[in-house]
Amino acid sequence: MQQQVYHSRDIQAWEQRWFSAQNSAYGLMQQVAWCMTQQLERIFSSSRLNIQKIALWCGPGNNAGDGYCIAGFLKQRGYVVEIFAAQVGESPVLNCAIESARLHELLMHSGFQPQQQFDCHIDALFGIGLNRALDTQWQQVIHHFNNQSGLKIAIDLPSGLHADTGQVLTCAIRADWTLTALGLKAGLLTGQGREYAGQLRVISLIPVDAELKVLARVSPVQMDLPVRQATGHKGNYGHVLIVGGHASMGGAAILAAESAFSAGAGKVTVVCHEKHHAAILARAPNIMIRDMNTMTTADMQDLIRQANAVSFGMGLGRDSWSEQQFLKWFPALNAAQHVQLVLDADALWWLALHPVRLKQQTYVTPHPGEAAKLLHISVSEVESDRISAIHQLQQSYAGQWVLKGAGSLTLEDELWICTAGNAGMATAGMGDVLAGMLAGLKAQFQDQIHLHEIVSLHALAGDVLARQGMRGLQAQQMIEAVYRVVNQGGDVHQGHLS
Repeated sequence: MQQQVYHSRDIQAWEQRWFSAQNSAYGLMQQVAWCMTQQLERIFSSSRLNIQKIALWCGPGNNAGDGYCIAGFLKQRGYVVEIFAAQVGESPVLNCAIESARLHELLMHSGFQPQQQFDCHIDALFGIGLNRALDTQWQQVIHHFNNQSGLKIAIDLPSGLHADTGQVLTCAIRADWTLTALGLKAGLLTGQGREYAGQLRVISLIPVDAELKVLARVSPVQMDLPVRQATGHKGNYGHVLIVGGHASMGGAAILAAESAFSAGAGKVTVVCHEKHHAAILARAPNIMIRDMNTMTTADMQDLIRQANAVSFGMGLGRDSWSEQQFLKWFPALNAAQHVQLVLDADALWWLALHPVRLKQQTYVTPHPGEAAKLLHISVSEVESDRISAIHQLQQSYAGQWVLKGAGSLTLEDELWICTAGNAGMATAGMGDVLAGMLAGLKAQFQDQIHLHEIVSLHALAGDVLARQGMRGLQAQQMIEAVYRVVNQGGDVHQGHLS
């Protein structure tokens, strides 16, 4: 079973049901702290740093209680521990933690002004309940934490990060590691959370009950595609149609076509402006080509009948010619029930201007800017709550959706979060590669492969390339990496969730 992801309110309700069953809140805090202490020692032992002196930064609430308990346990294990603390709030559980930590045996400071260097700083300032922008005083504390040298570890959630959206509430702790309690929170995996959480480990201590709702699942990073039969031929592996390529934008269609072949498609045809035909054949003579300008409606319908999957929109453009082509092709593609349809790039621009309901086997792949256009909102509104945005997209248009970005979201029958991929993939053409992969794999396997699995394979291909460095990674290099991951079943992952 894939790892499950929860909304913070559902985790809090789950905790309360546990306590209502006469389980001790303080006892759970101690268990969490002890398990985190063990994880900390494993992290310390694997670090190149010699971790001996540790600073605990404790806020006013129950997250600080975890910090106080951890401080006591680390002291017992022989570490030099100092606590930097805010004035605590009224909480019986927190007071128990303070008493049990035997703080009189530790050096404790009021406020957050370390006067010496520490090997490790542990963030226990705020937990999952923080949902408002931090005031100036707390912003200064967090900036001061981030400016310290040494290993940085967050307890449950980097303080200042929204647990459910992954948005930074003015500023946030930049952690090397986050030890999160009970279950994964969506904000650790998508949006800005990927930037701030570092490596993740989950401390899971109480049994999941029947009332706990799953918000999303983590996409798999290992999968096995069906083995090809010895008697197979190109007709068994699908015919992909790539439709796009304005006179001034041929590269996108070429990338999509080559990616479809690298993913294993049996045949690929590109319909584009004839200006690009020579370049396509020079790069990949196995690609068939058609001139978009000379195709009649009958030619178009005949080609659609031959196709198993169509990727539409890459390099289509946004002028009057482009709109004419969209209005010619899209209704036919959306009506063709046998075709697996991928909509990307400029097809999304025109879909926003000519909205219709999509058939179920349509896979739509916007980045945040395209999602904003489709929803008629700003990019900042999309990024402030990516999960809400992808649900709104499906409600408005139907179909199946990918919201690209750090921690890409995929919404089919349920929501999936991709933990593979890297910052080097933020470069032109990566979306065209994904669109081609989608069409290539759907042409071969239809419902035997899911949208979220293809998104993960694309991200894993990017991770293969990033092993040599992220800066300067280019989309055309993905062709070989795609070939590799579809033959290795995706077993190339080095992600941040462990």
